Amino acid sequence: MDTHTSGARPANLADWMLARGRSSATTTELSELLGVAPDLVRIRLNPYVHRGQWVSPARRLWIPVPVEYRLWGAPEGIEIIDTMMRHLDVQYYVGWLTAAAVHGAAHHAPQVFQVAVSRHVADRQVGRTRFQFATRENLPALPAIEHTTRSGVARVSTPEVTVLDLASDLTLAGGIDNAATVILGLAEDGLDVGVLAELSRMFRAAAIRRTGWILETIGGRDDLTPLAAAARSRTEATSFLNPAAPRQGTTDRRWSLRINTDVDAEF
Repeated sequence: MDTHTSGARPANLADWMLARGRSSATTTELSELLGVAPDLVRIRLNPYVHRGQWVSPARRLWIPVPVEYRLWGAPEGIEIIDTMMRHLDVQYYVGWLTAAAVHGAAHHAPQVFQVAVSRHVADRQVGRTRFQFATRENLPALPAIEHTTRSGVARVSTPEVTVLDLASDLTLAGGIDNAATVILGLAEDGLDVGVLAELSRMFRAAAIRRTGWILETIGGRDDLTPLAAAARSRTEATSFLNPAAPRQGTTDRRWSLRINTDVDAEF
C-alpha cells in the first residue's frame, strides 16, 4: 500500500491504524504500509516505541497504543492477550488470580497477569503488565468465558475452573491463605457444585480436596455432597492442605486431607 496516498507514515501510523479500527499488525503488514523491507520495520518504528505509540509483545507482532495508555507503554494485559496468543498460535485462558479479579473476587490487584497455555510461552513484561504463563494439561477441555474487551474478547476461566486452579497451584494462588480467601470470594457469587465435581476429574486430587474443605470448614457450605463423592472416588494418598508446611496435623477423613496448617482467610 502506498503510504503517501493512504496517509500512513511512521510518525502517525499508530493513530492512523487505530482510527481505522486496527488493533494490531504483523511486521509483514507494516512493511507494506511503510513501503520498506520487513527487517527495517523495527528501525522505522523504534523512535515511536520509545514514545509509547507502539509495542511489540511478541516477535513480528505490533500493537498501536491508544493515547490513554501511552504513558504505560502498552494497553492493559486483558486488552492484548487474545491478539498475542492468536499470533503465537497457542490455546489459552486467563486464569488463577487474574481470572478471579475479572470475576470480581480478588481482594487485591494481582501483581502479575496469569495465563494458562497449551504449550510453553516465555514470561514477559509488556508496558506495565507482567505476563506469567503456566502450561496447563487438559486446557482445551476446560470451559472458559469470553470476556469482552475494547479490542475484542479475552478467554477467561470460569469461576469453577478458577477455583480448582487456585486450589491445585498454591504457589500461583499466593499461598493457602490467599487461595482460601479468593475461593470464598468466588463462592459468594455462586459456584455450581455439580460442575466442580465433574471438572475435578481433570485436576489433581488435592485440588478437589482443598476446595471441598475450604468451602465446608471455612465457608460453612452444606451442599457439597457431589464434591465429597468426587473426593472419595480418588485413590491417591492423603493430600496436604499446605504442601509447603511440615507434614503433621490431623486428617479430615471426609476430604482425605491432612490439616497441617492454620488458614487465615479474609472474607
